[in-house]
Amino acid sequence: MAKLSNYINGQWVNSYSDETLDVKNPASQEVIAKVPQGSVQDVQKAAEAAAKAFPEWRNVPAHRRVQYLFKLKTLLEDNIDDISRTIVLESGKTFGEAKAEMQRAIENVENACGIPTMMQGTFSEDIARGVDEFMIRQPVGVCACIAPFNFPGMIPFWFLPYALACGNTYIIKPSEKVPLTMTKVVQLMEQLDLPAGVVNLVNGTKEVVDGILQHPAIRAISFVGSSNIARYVYSQGALYGKRVQAQGGAKNPVLVLPDADIEMTSQIITDSVYGCAGQRCLAASTIITVGEHKQITESLVEAAKNRTTGFGLDEASLMGPVITPESKNRVEQLIQQSVKDGGKLLVDGSNAKVSGYESGNFILPTIIEDTPLDSLVTQTEIFGPVMSLIHLKDVDEAINFINNGPYGNAACIFTSSGASARKFRHDADAGNIGINIGVAAPMAQFPFSGWKDSFFGDLHGQGMHSVEFFTQTKVVIERWLKEWTRKF
Repeated sequence: MAKLSNYINGQWVNSYSDETLDVKNPASQEVIAKVPQGSVQDVQKAAEAAAKAFPEWRNVPAHRRVQYLFKLKTLLEDNIDDISRTIVLESGKTFGEAKAEMQRAIENVENACGIPTMMQGTFSEDIARGVDEFMIRQPVGVCACIAPFNFPGMIPFWFLPYALACGNTYIIKPSEKVPLTMTKVVQLMEQLDLPAGVVNLVNGTKEVVDGILQHPAIRAISFVGSSNIARYVYSQGALYGKRVQAQGGAKNPVLVLPDADIEMTSQIITDSVYGCAGQRCLAASTIITVGEHKQITESLVEAAKNRTTGFGLDEASLMGPVITPESKNRVEQLIQQSVKDGGKLLVDGSNAKVSGYESGNFILPTIIEDTPLDSLVTQTEIFGPVMSLIHLKDVDEAINFINNGPYGNAACIFTSSGASARKFRHDADAGNIGINIGVAAPMAQFPFSGWKDSFFGDLHGQGMHSVEFFTQTKVVIERWLKEWTRKF
C-alpha cells in the first residue's frame, strides 16, 4: 500500500515522518492508502516554499492570476466523476452527495474569478485642496487551510481560490482521514503550471496543525471542524499573531409550524437530517413542532424507515456509513443515552448491518422523540443520522429554546405564513437561516456564516468575506506639489 506524499515547492516529496495511519473505506474497512502522521519539518519546508513564491505571485496582475482559476474550473468539471468516486471511497458518502460537493467547490472557483472587480479599492479626490486619498487591497502573504473529513473536496475551496486570486500563496492540510481527494485535486492542479510554491499540500495530524499555527511565515489560517478544536485553532492562531477564521460545530434546529406542507416538509427534513449520514455542519438535527404534530411525526417516521443505506457507489444508496468505527460507537452510545434520559425511540438505527458490507460503519436513520430540552442528546452535536424530535407549545418558546443553545450555525422554519417566517428570520440567533429550506447552505457569492460557538473569528469563508480575509487594506494620501503650483 503506497504511502501518500506531500506537495511542496512544485514537487511531490516524502514526509519527514515515517509513521503512517491507514486510510480506510468506511463502508468496508478496506485500507485504501497510508497517510503520514507528518512533522513540523514538513510545515517548515512548505512555509519556506510559499514565502519564497509570494513576492513574485503577488506581483502577477489579478486578471492574469484568475486565468489559472478559469483553467482549474475546467479541470475540475472534466474530472468531477473521478474526484467524486474518490470522495465516496474515503468519506463514505454517496456518489450523488460527492458530486454535489464538488459542484459547490467549482462554484467557488468560478466566483473567485471575479477578483479583479471584487478586489477593487476606493478613491476620494480632493479630500483637501490638491490632496487625494484612496484605499487599495494587497495580499496577506502565506495562508493555510486545516480541512475536516466530512467535505474533503468542497471545504478547501471555500478558501483556496480566493486566496490565490488575491495574490497569496497557500498550504492545504487535509484531514488525515480523507487525504486522497486533495491529493487528486493537487495532481490536477499541476497542469495549471503555477509557479513553484504557490500551492502546497502537507499531510499529517496534530503536530502539523500546531506547526501551521506557530510558523511565523504563515499569516492567515482557515479551519473547519468541531467547536472545541475551532476554539483551540482560533486562540492559538491569535496568540501567534495570525488572522483566523474557524468554523465550529452545530446543532441545527428546524421549526415546523402547523400550516407547513406535510409531504414537502417531511421529505426535505429527511434529506437534511440523513444526507451525508448527518455528518455535515448544516444538517438538521433537532426538529421542533408547534401545535398538532401527529401527521408530521408519522410522515417523518415513514420517510426514515424507507431511506436506503449502503455503499455510496451503489445506485440505490441514499445514505452511506459514518466515517470511523469510533464515530459509529459514539453515535450509538448517544442513542442509548437518549433513552436513559427519557427519550422515546421511534426509529432505531443502531447495530445496523448492510449486506455485503458487514464490516462497514453503518447506522440506519434514527428518530428520538421527547428527550428533555436540557439532556445531553438534545444539546450535543451528534454528527450522525439521528433526528431529535421535540414538541413545543408556540413559536416564542421554540425561538427561545433555539437562542439559548450554544450553537448558531443554521436554523430553519417550515411554514406557509410570511409573518411567521419574517419573525423567525429576525429573531433566531443563527448565521444561516432557511425558510422552507432544509440545508441553508449559502451560494459561493455569499459568506458561509455562523454565530456563537459555531464560529470563531470575524470574516467567514466564501464571497466578499474571503476577499477581506485574504487581503489587507492600505490607505494612501497624496499631494503633488509641483503639479499643484503649475495648475493654480
